[in-house]
Amino acid sequence: MSLPPVIDGHNDALLRLRRSGGSLLERTEAGHLDVPRAREADLAAGFFAVFVPGDDRVDWTAIGPPPYELPLSPPVDADRAALEAAAMADLLVEADGPLCVVRTAAELERCVAGGPLGAVLHLEGAEPIEPDLSNLEGWYERGLRSIGLVWSRPNAFASGAPFRCPGSADTGPGLTRAGRALVDACHRLGILLDVSHLNTRGLRGVLRRPAGPVVATHSNAHAVCPASRNLTDAELRAIATTGGVVGITFSVAMLRPDGRLDTRTPIADVVRHVDHVTEQVGIDHVALGSDFDGAAIPDEIGDVTGLPRVLEALRAGGYDDEALRKIALGNWLRVLREVWRA
Repeated sequence: MSLPPVIDGHNDALLRLRRSGGSLLERTEAGHLDVPRAREADLAAGFFAVFVPGDDRVDWTAIGPPPYELPLSPPVDADRAALEAAAMADLLVEADGPLCVVRTAAELERCVAGGPLGAVLHLEGAEPIEPDLSNLEGWYERGLRSIGLVWSRPNAFASGAPFRCPGSADTGPGLTRAGRALVDACHRLGILLDVSHLNTRGLRGVLRRPAGPVVATHSNAHAVCPASRNLTDAELRAIATTGGVVGITFSVAMLRPDGRLDTRTPIADVVRHVDHVTEQVGIDHVALGSDFDGAAIPDEIGDVTGLPRVLEALRAGGYDDEALRKIALGNWLRVLREVWRA
């Protein structure tokens, strides 16, 4: 049987291009994702993250095996974040044609049906948004349809989860007043809310104000890998209660039960996390959120062209065609139809 196309919940291709140049339209061996390789893999659409890094780039290769604990990254300058974010978003506009910024579910469905590669414009960290939200609607007009309030650092809206393993994200304050206002405004506009990278209190704060599905675009099961960025069973259930989904990330340090940064990680570990989320909350609440170009991923996957190997491993693990379609794209489609309301 043929494999379904994929909607992927997270990539950092724009950050890679911003740092090293190049074009999304050109096939290259650099990084994990470009349009030609995505089409080869039958990637129909993906969440393209706009993430502004700080000055403290983490050398993950120097961290060593668990246990480890890193301090939260310091805040970034909001003015610089706004300029950098706009420049990264423009990279999507420059690729218009083979790649399309999708603003409605109907546009996304055209991509799934064989149209251009769909790009969901996603802010990974709300630093480009003014604390008074005065430019939020401007970002919406630009195409913003998904937002994670934080990366693993504090900002005007919330605080992030530290990187630690084993450990939890239960540290630091919850949503600020501006954060609560941002959550409410996103519900009003139809912008998907992503709780990946939020600390425990921030995540609970978002889930206490639901007006539709809330998601974790790239997080895994803490019960399988005890990294602080992964979700507890209670958090999985809370997300599912909103109708949301969890996008299983391929980041090896969040996949492996031992939490090691080792790319010799088997695809079977991806299946293990899908199994756990499905056992906890059902097949309607699990999807894929690779973190291509943002994390070390298993050698067996390699880059975006490895997506069919992931689906084949899920099929071999007992997921039938209906379940496979939900994981690959159906659950993202359902959530985005409901949130975007168009």
